[in-house]
Amino acid sequence: MSEIFLLSERQMERIRPYFPLAHGVPRVDDRRVLSGILYVIRNGLQWKYIPKT
Repeated sequence: MSEIFLLSERQMERIRPYFPLAHGVPRVDDRRVLSGILYVIRNGLQWKYIPKT
């Protein structure tokens, strides 16, 4: 599977205010994490079947 689903920058800007603030711990890439969650929901897959990047 070569196509990786990522949210657009415009989509991320719309939902960014709802993310929690970082309190001394560096944030992970929210876009990548959220895109992974949506990929699983959309495709009905189990976490172990997500493609490696």
